[in-house]
Amino acid sequence: MIKFQRFSGVVHGRARAMTCIAAIVCLAVLGGCAKKSVPAVAKGGAPMEVGVVTVTPRPYTLTRELPGRTSAYRIAEVRARVSGIVLKRLFEEGSEVTEGQPLYTIDPAPYQAALDSAKAGLARAEARYVSAKLQADRYDALFKASAISRQELEDVEAALQVALADVAAGKAAVQTASINLEYTQVFSPISGRIGSSQVTEGAYVQSGQATLLATVQQIDRLYVDVNQASTEVLRLRKALQSGVLHSAGQGEGETRVTLLLEDGSTYSHAGTLQFADITVEASTGTVRVRALVPNPQRELLPGMFVRARIEEGVNPSAILVPQQGISRNQRGQATAMVVSGEDKAEMRVLTAEHAIGNAWLVTAGLKAGDRVIVQNLQRIRPGSAVTPVQATNLEPAQSSAGNTR
Repeated sequence: MIKFQRFSGVVHGRARAMTCIAAIVCLAVLGGCAKKSVPAVAKGGAPMEVGVVTVTPRPYTLTRELPGRTSAYRIAEVRARVSGIVLKRLFEEGSEVTEGQPLYTIDPAPYQAALDSAKAGLARAEARYVSAKLQADRYDALFKASAISRQELEDVEAALQVALADVAAGKAAVQTASINLEYTQVFSPISGRIGSSQVTEGAYVQSGQATLLATVQQIDRLYVDVNQASTEVLRLRKALQSGVLHSAGQGEGETRVTLLLEDGSTYSHAGTLQFADITVEASTGTVRVRALVPNPQRELLPGMFVRARIEEGVNPSAILVPQQGISRNQRGQATAMVVSGEDKAEMRVLTAEHAIGNAWLVTAGLKAGDRVIVQNLQRIRPGSAVTPVQATNLEPAQSSAGNTR
């Protein structure tokens, strides 16, 4: 019995020894794992090198590009002012004509006869006036001698006034006949390029319907009419009034306008803004804007489709950020990663409504000196330690003509 208890105590002692050995081994393994995990955390937390651009506000001219069409500076429809047969056409179709240049000759014979008749009528009226004047003078002397009554004198004076009126009517008839005779020679009312003739020699034209003979258009300068949304007009005015934008010119007539032609080229002559209409088109919610563009080489023609790039104003402290540095969150807000003062990545929510070439115009959320991360964005998260370096291989932001909103 004593031997059994001694054997049992030995077994229990050995079990306790084995348990202690196992515990020591587990602690050693856990300690080794802990030691190995320390360098892994340090390696994962090493600052990531990121390319940044430093925010530097600078003056920038904001422009808006709008579709439009050209129209002639002046248009004159040459119409018949007297009726008759066209005898001659005195111009080449499509040529340049000057103001006062003769274009057509309408048969003047009937109008010459009318003028001669009017002159004869005037001569008769003037002769009757002379006779009435002499009679009135005689009756006046007789009345002073009490040889005639006042009634007789008044009748003669009235006849004199009628004769004088006949003379005035005769002069007016002569003038009318002279004007009609002059209208048989049709002259160009303006200088410009004349189109095709609507009539030929031998055609009968009428003054009552004012037959269209030809059209002359002055195109040494042209109007460009575009439509701008009324909301944009209000936004621009508020920006100018608040000082966010400065006027690009001293007045509307000095605001620069550049044209882009249908083939994509830029027109060589810049124009100026003339006016913006005061009425909003109800069906489209737009306001008509008109610019005046020089056309010395007649390169532009009326009715051409163009895109007008209008300088809206100058932002004296514009912030342009490369597009690769701006993203959108789930709410659609523009965001950017910025390097904080502790060299950690920081998420910023921005206001960036307008793309300008390869950059975004940021109006809120950034300030001068901020370092915006534009390279290695996929490998960092907000709060990550970073090593900022100047970004390379970036295309420069476009110049002031690049805003094609």
